[in-house]
Amino acid sequence: MIEAYILIQTRAGTARDVAAEVSAVPGVLRAKAVAGPYDVIAQAEGKTVDDLGRLVIARIQQVEGISRTLTCPVVEL
Repeated sequence: MIEAYILIQTRAGTARDVAAEVSAVPGVLRAKAVAGPYDVIAQAEGKTVDDLGRLVIARIQQVEGISRTLTCPVVEL
């Protein structure tokens, strides 16, 4: 499995709702509202990098309230 953290910026006042909706997306392990330059951080996984990309583009980025995402794949050193 390919794992990644998705850093999410949201419109003002939507972080809690975005975190709840993103956490319900299949393939997302957890999503939490946070303080700082990003409003929500999600941990997700997919069988391949392509699957992970489709998860972010087709499912996560479609959640109402999200303005920008940054996907950070986990690397095993």
